[in-house]
Amino acid sequence: MSADLKPHLTRDHVLELLRGMIRIRRFEDKCAELYTKEKIRGFLHLYDGEEAVAVGVIPVLGPEDRIVATYREHGHALARGVPMTVTMAEMFGKANGCSGGRGGSMHLFDAARNFYGGNAIVGGGLPLAAGLGLADRMTGAKTVTACFFGEGAVAEGEFHETMNLSELWDLPVLFVCENNGYAMGSALARTEAETDIHAKAAAYGIESEVVDGMDVVAVEAAARRAVAKIRETGRPHFLECRTYRFRAHSMFDAQLYRDKAEVEEWRQKGPILRFQTWLLENGLIHDEDVAKIETEADAEIAEAVEFAEKGEWEPLEDLTRHVMAEERPAPPKPPAPSGEMEDTTYRECVKQAIREAMTADERVFLMGEDVGAYGGCYAVSKGLMAEFGEDRIRDTPLSESGFTGAGIGAAAAGMRPIVELMTVNFSMLALDQILNTAATIRHMSGGQFGIPVVIRMATGAGKQLAAQHSHSLEGWYAHIPGLRVLAPATLEDARGMLLTALQEPDPVLIFENVMLYNMAGKIAANAGAVEIDKAAVRREGKDISLITYGGSLFKTLEAAEELARDGIDAEVIDLRSLRPLDEETILASVSKTRRAVVVDEGWRSGSLAAEVSARIMEGVFWRLDAPVGRVCSAEVPIPYPKHLEDAAIPQVPAIVAAAKAAVGKG
Repeated sequence: MSADLKPHLTRDHVLELLRGMIRIRRFEDKCAELYTKEKIRGFLHLYDGEEAVAVGVIPVLGPEDRIVATYREHGHALARGVPMTVTMAEMFGKANGCSGGRGGSMHLFDAARNFYGGNAIVGGGLPLAAGLGLADRMTGAKTVTACFFGEGAVAEGEFHETMNLSELWDLPVLFVCENNGYAMGSALARTEAETDIHAKAAAYGIESEVVDGMDVVAVEAAARRAVAKIRETGRPHFLECRTYRFRAHSMFDAQLYRDKAEVEEWRQKGPILRFQTWLLENGLIHDEDVAKIETEADAEIAEAVEFAEKGEWEPLEDLTRHVMAEERPAPPKPPAPSGEMEDTTYRECVKQAIREAMTADERVFLMGEDVGAYGGCYAVSKGLMAEFGEDRIRDTPLSESGFTGAGIGAAAAGMRPIVELMTVNFSMLALDQILNTAATIRHMSGGQFGIPVVIRMATGAGKQLAAQHSHSLEGWYAHIPGLRVLAPATLEDARGMLLTALQEPDPVLIFENVMLYNMAGKIAANAGAVEIDKAAVRREGKDISLITYGGSLFKTLEAAEELARDGIDAEVIDLRSLRPLDEETILASVSKTRRAVVVDEGWRSGSLAAEVSARIMEGVFWRLDAPVGRVCSAEVPIPYPKHLEDAAIPQVPAIVAAAKAAVGKG
């Protein structure tokens, strides 16, 4: 080991190491006390016993390096330099906390210190860290991302997906497994067939090592080697720090799974006791040094508690702040008519949007299963790899949660990824990352971090793909605050919505109905970005409003023409944006026609159609001349035989029948 990679155990340095650990320990002791007084609520996971890991690793990192922590992250935050005052205020839930009081104990964030927060989802931070590393890899940055997690996370699919991606793509990430032996309440031997954690990372080809996590000097030495190696090679490194938590998993835990003698045995080799005793025995420090450190820590803690106690609660008027960005780009201006039209398809419109975005902005890249060499499951990206290269048209493994999370992390680092999920049913495997990371980080961090990622997926039935490939789950995602959800139905929207979405500061999901990809038509040669906030009136009418989106739009327009032949003048509303809904356009139309039918390819129970119907009832109930009708998919898994599939999803006759019933001509 070269001299510059060894910890230099000068008096100043050993005092700093000891001070760092004692400061964390005493802070957490105070947090436990405050918890019993109900000043701190929710889950409280204490770091007691694991201090050597944070203190040994984090000071080795530079200020531009990033940290992704776990829900047991108080030690990480303090070691990173997050002030104890704002850390304690966050524990109280006060507005002057480091996350504005919105994260609490498990979600400490500090953008100024590149602290990307704790994550309450076991293993959930791993793909995020990979994405931060991916951004560095693609931009040539020499920074390192350190990702902390417990040994319980290694059973999660996201662990294995992230290990594979990190080795496959040479991502500059330091993975630090804090192996305290118990996950929550089950010993490692009871939950893992292979208890040698570092061997799991090594199996993917990642350089890995085991270190005594109760020895702060050993941890620092390993961290110095690992960080230096990552900076040199740009490749991942894995540290398994074998440690122990002296306290319960959380303050709710009765610790029935281990006996007191075991805990006491580990306490005798705890990182503070061990290091302090060695320093005193070797004359490197003296008792008065320890007393001074403890006195200073207690004073700092007292100041932090006072700061938290005096902090203000966020006013109720701010409840909805930081769900989405407070500032957005201005809506795009429509180009002047060129008079030149060109023949195209929905598929080509999406491809052209990707091409245009990637040409205009080097931060934009496409990633997903088979998007490169294969050209995409629906041939949307065919030929783009040859045009832009494998780095920007990035084929991923079949690991939806892993690569979606990586896209989210890359977006958090300033890139503009387009993540393609092959089909909407596969998106269920990525739902954790979409719901618990992309949609929540802005809120939990008090607006410090945004996730400008675009996630595209094919949706809908009609191709005889049977129950597992024919879902319409847009309404599920439209339920989630923190997301924008779009459903382009026209050629112009297929091309323009993606371009606008890539300018958004928040995550945008785009649902492309499978039955539209082959749709052909003409589009203006200079067609470009379109606004994504408003519903569109696709057909004017006065007798009834037919409200729909995506793949059902053209069926609904056909139904409107059939109704016209029977003397019923239907107005057709294309929702376009499913979250947020354009209530203004919906209610204006229904106020005029006084009747409405909502057409939705989702199942009827709990459908988006139910939400639209409820909004109409709430907004213009007294103007209605008939109950709001709904035409949705039958309450069955989508069948394979064509006649049954057609019967299961909305078709023109059902739309016509519902409209006639609403106007009293059924």
